[in-house]
Amino acid sequence: MVNALLVLQDGMVFEGKSFGAEGEAVGEVVFNTSMTGYQEILTDPSYKGQIVTMTYSQIGNYGMNPEDQESRAVWPEGFIVKEYMPYASNWRSRMPLGQYLKERKVVAIHGLDTRALTRHLRESGAQPGIISTKNLDPEDLLEKLKKHPGIGAFDLVKDVTSKEPFSWRQTVWHWPEGMTPSPMISPSPLSPLPQGEGEGLRKVKRVVVYDFGVKLNILRNLASAGFDVTVVPAATPAEKVLEMDPDGVVLSNGPGDPGTVTYAIENAKKLMGKKPIFGICLGHQILGLAMGGRTYKLKFGHHGGNHPVMDLATGRVEITSQNHNYCVDVQGLKGKAVLTHKNLYDGTEEGMRHAELPVISVQHHPEAGPGPNDASHIFTRFKGMLADKDEKR
Repeated sequence: MVNALLVLQDGMVFEGKSFGAEGEAVGEVVFNTSMTGYQEILTDPSYKGQIVTMTYSQIGNYGMNPEDQESRAVWPEGFIVKEYMPYASNWRSRMPLGQYLKERKVVAIHGLDTRALTRHLRESGAQPGIISTKNLDPEDLLEKLKKHPGIGAFDLVKDVTSKEPFSWRQTVWHWPEGMTPSPMISPSPLSPLPQGEGEGLRKVKRVVVYDFGVKLNILRNLASAGFDVTVVPAATPAEKVLEMDPDGVVLSNGPGDPGTVTYAIENAKKLMGKKPIFGICLGHQILGLAMGGRTYKLKFGHHGGNHPVMDLATGRVEITSQNHNYCVDVQGLKGKAVLTHKNLYDGTEEGMRHAELPVISVQHHPEAGPGPNDASHIFTRFKGMLADKDEKR
């Protein structure tokens, strides 16, 4: 393995060894506290623009497999671990993590003190960093880093969204049955649900999912809840979605600063009051901005599979999967929305519902992948919201 350096914007330098592709990578350095699930983390589009540090000490133990992908590609700019394990021990593994990263041209470094790095990020905040296997001059790398505008300057959603609409049929898989085949049927016509075939068609609720970087497990959970799922690219006009006449709309997770996705905010404004909406993570933030609120950036973000969140309606505490750097100031919406969930680590706001309209959203990831499934019931709660709307007609 060749030598590699990690240099942070504040001048902190870490030495290590490369175990991925050779080259340089620039991104915002964050840490994830999950003990497992590195494949799902690497394929989560929400990490576009970031360099991910795993706090668990050994990564790579169980290799990589085709079933645990959360999207079509690897999205973090780089990957940092304490100790890379090159020999996978798992019957599902198809290749080692290092080979997987090399084939996808992802720069990765191990052999550094990730405990010290994580503590530094907690104290100083998430910040831009650069990993290099080619240039090992810290001062030169720092100069390159200072010239980078930062991920907040870019609309990262356009890089991760699908190019064409498609339908989804695959449900959440369970041992030992595994997954159903052929999950995507593409392209999907942007047309209304057929009429004149009886009310039976409408018993299956049809939802349109805006793909801001959607994780596949969101689509699997929607299918498992009984929805007919159609996914559309992030910039699809609200008018086109309304022509499709779905029963509801889902705004997915995604990367970056929600304030840069102005077209999504405008579409959300047009859809509220016309269709029930469910927002997840970035989708939650987009709804907050569409209601006239504001978002703010956390010091080092929430990334991991062990965050306790209280459902304020029931008092139930759920351990959740999280991956976000921004939060919605729900209290600042001044009565337009009601707070529904609260993070018990730091008290930040984790969910809301519109005070008058059928609109709900959560900041955490109810689909997990990776992480606990405590919050997966929110998908059926959304379906119940659609049924309630039908009863009131």
